[in-house]
Amino acid sequence: MTDLTEKKCVPCEGGVQPLSKEKAEELIQKLDGWKVGENNKSITKDFSFKNFYKTMAFVNAVAWIANQDMHHPDMKIGYDYCKLELMTHAISGLSENDFIVAAKIDNFCKSS
Repeated sequence: MTDLTEKKCVPCEGGVQPLSKEKAEELIQKLDGWKVGENNKSITKDFSFKNFYKTMAFVNAVAWIANQDMHHPDMKIGYDYCKLELMTHAISGLSENDFIVAAKIDNFCKSS
């Protein structure tokens, strides 16, 4: 299987089934610290930082990563934290796109 960071998100306009719980559990194993959310509809990860500046630098990096694949996370941001949640809204559940973007965010975190 190709590494998730090497893949590109495929536009999703709906009409496809969300990933099964089994497939989501398989893909989550390829990520660092992400969790499958309630009802298998999203994946989430909490990030902590030393200060607001570092938090915002991370948020801007995530925005850049997400825009490259046109697949954007929901973010909850505070002084020293950011909680990310990824889901494919068009199908009200998970698609491979969610795991691709999460892997690219993880890859950024390892390199910075």
